[in-house]
Amino acid sequence: MSMLRSLASVGGFTLLSRLTGFVRDVAMGATLGAGMLADAFTIAFRLPNHFRAIFGEGAFNAAYVPSYSRVLETEGAAQAKRFSAQMFTLLLGSQVVLLALALVYTRELLGVLAPGLELEPETLRHALVMTRITFPYLLCVTLVTLLSGTLNANGRFAAAAFAPVLLNASIVACLAALFAFPDAGVAASVGVALAGVLELALMIVAARRANLLGLFARPRWTADVKQFFKAFLPAVIGSAGVQIALFADTIIGSMLPTGGLASIYYADRLYQLPIGVIGIAAGTVLLPEMSRRFAAGDAAGALDAQNRTMALTLALSAPFFVAFVAMADLVMAGVFQRGAFTPEAALASARVLTAYGAGLFAVVLIRSAVASFQARGDTTTPMVIALAAVAVNVALKFLLFKPFGAAGLALATAVGAWINFLLLAAIAMSRGDMRPDATAWRVAASVAGACGLLALTAIYARAPVGELAARLAPHFVNEAHLALMGALGALVYFAALAGLLLAQGVRPGRLKPMRPAGKRP
Repeated sequence: MSMLRSLASVGGFTLLSRLTGFVRDVAMGATLGAGMLADAFTIAFRLPNHFRAIFGEGAFNAAYVPSYSRVLETEGAAQAKRFSAQMFTLLLGSQVVLLALALVYTRELLGVLAPGLELEPETLRHALVMTRITFPYLLCVTLVTLLSGTLNANGRFAAAAFAPVLLNASIVACLAALFAFPDAGVAASVGVALAGVLELALMIVAARRANLLGLFARPRWTADVKQFFKAFLPAVIGSAGVQIALFADTIIGSMLPTGGLASIYYADRLYQLPIGVIGIAAGTVLLPEMSRRFAAGDAAGALDAQNRTMALTLALSAPFFVAFVAMADLVMAGVFQRGAFTPEAALASARVLTAYGAGLFAVVLIRSAVASFQARGDTTTPMVIALAAVAVNVALKFLLFKPFGAAGLALATAVGAWINFLLLAAIAMSRGDMRPDATAWRVAASVAGACGLLALTAIYARAPVGELAARLAPHFVNEAHLALMGALGALVYFAALAGLLLAQGVRPGRLKPMRPAGKRP
């Protein structure tokens, strides 16, 4: 499979995952609402995912994929399959032990990671039941991580990219069969556990078809295994550092009034949309481009590529910033307000979304700023800066959650993101590895002007557009209102941006990413 086909496959399934994830969240909002059941499920869903992020996708992939690839390249396919089977056996054994401990000591685990539930006995009771249902998902998904790494290392990406779709579909299916469960929280939890089984089955079938499946082998302390653990332990520390802030959200969020954790969950789901589609994608494309140009001695080309990417990222994320800050209540009402998701729940989530929005520009630009260091082989500086930002983030969470509630936790996240980005930018610029040019500043000024006009549109056009929505779709007023405001906002913003760019002598096409180094038209 060519790189282009691989990128198209992964991109297509990633888009499908996001679309089905949106359907999942709408279904959850309608059935779970934003009260006690939603809080309990949020905790039950977060806990296995926290551990997955530390020991699975974060640390395990960082150590396993390079180790497997090295064995495959130097010792051949048979030895690589044997190494994969050894890792599968070790991982399965460790996860069985972890699952047994989690099921036996669920109450104690929740006492440490969600201490506020002790003050909410009913929520705690539901969280205990749901956590015991969802935790087996961790066992399955860590094995999925291993098999995904094996397939990806052999150039097979489709199955691993499709697997998250099964999680969304499974939860939606169980919520659709709500009549078969005691409540919506249990239904969603069963959907999570079922998804783990389905994802693991999918990956086993895909690996077997590719003749890459190695399930069981007696672990031996070989040089390859030693090398894996040598890389794995530091990766665990790094992944754990990032997860500290998320653990803090769960710990402190459990102390919020009923609905606090749910409002964070729903707001975060919308907040992650521009981060995933724009910020992470831009950073992923930029890093190899800058690396190639620095390696070729073309520092000017590398900095030009970075400036174009960051300018484009800024321009594309700005409408989300205005929407999150100027009309977050309409966004939450249009997307989630139906069924058990009340207007009060939409308003509470809107406050959190506004606080998150304050840090959006920093978050989407961080990956592009990190490329300044990683493209030159420096991974230590971004890690130290990230850990410092996490420390500030966690400290602010404890300071802000009492006066501002759930929105205080989101605001702490926004401040931490700005500290992270500004430190990255300051150090990179002092080293000459980031140098905003005149075009970048002109784009920033044009984006600021277009944002101002978009904000005025959001404020003054909202009422008349709402009246129009009520006439056009009286049974779906919130949805129609959001759709019409979105269409009007997109027209106003991009027209204003294009006009301001042209007025400053910048052609919009100038923002297109550069051709890869060494390539010619």
